Amino acid sequence: MSGGPPPMPAPVCLIENTDQGLQTVESALNLLRRIQQPVVVVAVVGLYRTGKSYLMNRLAQQQPGFALGSTIESKTKGIWMWCVPHPMKKGHTLVLLDTEGLGDVDKGDSKSDTWVFCLGVLLSSTMVYNSRGTIDNQAIEKLHYVMELTERIQVKSGGASEQDDDEMPEECEFVRFFPDFVWAVRDFTLERKIDGHDVSEDEYLDFALQLKKGWNRKVVTYNLPRQCIRNFFPTRKCFTFPFPTEPKNMKRLDSMAEADLDPDFLKVADRFCSYIFAECRVKTVKGGHRVTGSRFSHLVKIYVDTINSGDVPCLENAVVAMAEIENQSAVNKGFRLYEQGMENLKKNFPVDLEPLSAEHQRLSAMATQEFLKLSFKDTEGKYMTQLQEKVGKLYEQLINENVDTSEKLCRKLLSDLYAPMAAKIQQGIYTKPGGYEIYCRDRDAMVAKYRQDGKKGMKGEVKLKEFLEQNKTEANSILMADERLTEADKKMAEDCEQAAVQEQQAKVAAQFHGQLQRALEDERRSEEERMRRMKEKMEEEKRLQREELERAMESKLKEQQEMLEKGFRDKAEIMSQEIEQLKREKEKEADPGFFKKYIIPVAKIGITILSTALPWILL
Repeated sequence: MSGGPPPMPAPVCLIENTDQGLQTVESALNLLRRIQQPVVVVAVVGLYRTGKSYLMNRLAQQQPGFALGSTIESKTKGIWMWCVPHPMKKGHTLVLLDTEGLGDVDKGDSKSDTWVFCLGVLLSSTMVYNSRGTIDNQAIEKLHYVMELTERIQVKSGGASEQDDDEMPEECEFVRFFPDFVWAVRDFTLERKIDGHDVSEDEYLDFALQLKKGWNRKVVTYNLPRQCIRNFFPTRKCFTFPFPTEPKNMKRLDSMAEADLDPDFLKVADRFCSYIFAECRVKTVKGGHRVTGSRFSHLVKIYVDTINSGDVPCLENAVVAMAEIENQSAVNKGFRLYEQGMENLKKNFPVDLEPLSAEHQRLSAMATQEFLKLSFKDTEGKYMTQLQEKVGKLYEQLINENVDTSEKLCRKLLSDLYAPMAAKIQQGIYTKPGGYEIYCRDRDAMVAKYRQDGKKGMKGEVKLKEFLEQNKTEANSILMADERLTEADKKMAEDCEQAAVQEQQAKVAAQFHGQLQRALEDERRSEEERMRRMKEKMEEEKRLQREELERAMESKLKEQQEMLEKGFRDKAEIMSQEIEQLKREKEKEADPGFFKKYIIPVAKIGITILSTALPWILL
């Protein structure tokens, strides 16, 4: 499908982990820039040598793929990427990110581990945490990176220091923007029982994340990572995988046929893949904006560059920076579409105003549609205005070029047609008795031939008017020299000459007025259509923001209900404040006033050009 992922026979490195820090790989970013489809981004994180890469290969439905190690050495360094057509969502791309294993003893860099974990959170729409054994207190303590997210990720520009009194703490907003969370427990050998009853995998995870009552240091330490997971991730899912094969065969897992793997393992693996394919959302950023491959490339670079600069990645700043890049690109692509189309019309210059205006309207609408398809978060209409101004400037330039071409052609046509008459004047043919009649006959024939030429363009009648005005003295001279005519005849003929000039002037004025009115009416219809599309675009963006808030509210309400059921009324009360804040934001997003600020200024551009540019050109 157009705009889908380019063929990738194998994963590529997206972010290198070098001695100088994390670095993006330009060739991988270029692959992403070619993808115009929405992306579903699944990242796998976890301790090294826990089989993360195998899960990614299953999701890619290809083998071999991501490197699987057979020794205690970590094979994946940095973050590797594999883009494949989404197997269930037509017109979408599945982006798989295999991250460097956490806790690699050879690396010995916990700071690097924390940033790899943060990038997994920031970049994915679903994050798979891969571990071995069981979800016990030790396993949760190893997930200490989740407790560092509040220090490593910032939601709003300015951070907590600029937080309004009525706003919730930033960490309470993480649930709006963080990915869904899947815990994949590998080599699970226990029975899933609680109080002697069989439980599902999700119930097993919820039980492991239950909080303890109390405020002593031990309880707070126990609750903190669990509370972070519950607060930060909107959806939580669990899969428990048995051993895939006998331990002695694990080193050749990537080359083993499915028939040689444990059937129970394959069942869980298939359920895992089916869940990811069916349930994982498109990657979105703050504001509910859907991310394409192209936008994702900017997001990767923005976050990595921010980390390397020593700053804390900010979700709001990243969206603004990404929007600026994408919106400027949308302006350029929309304008290029208009420019190329008008270049084709330019080959046929000169043309009349009607076809020029019609093609301008058609191509301007196409440019607007292309811009609206690619742009987002143009809340002030800055980039739409920029596109319309660029289109308007080129349109005015093309009108001038078309007029210049028409003027040169008409001047030459009139000169060529007049040449035989000029020769007769030199020969004295018109200075004989009855010469004025011959002159008028020749001139009328010349004007008729001129008007029969269909390639004169916008200046056709104007140049004819000028020609008749310029030759009025010549006609009067011939008229006065004709001895056959009486003084009365000459006076009548002179009046006819003046009437012919005035008639041509009136014709030019009427023609211009008609052309301008039709062009203005076309422009008004075009502007109305542009306003309609812009309104639809903004309504869609508002809808996405509301959905983002509704998902957050749903998650908070669910968590609040569970807190009440477990007796944590103090935590439930805090969540009530967070839910009220989300409700206020939702009401604020429903304000229709943004349409006037955004649309009306843009709608005036095309009409202004026609009203100011054409009169002095055509009259």
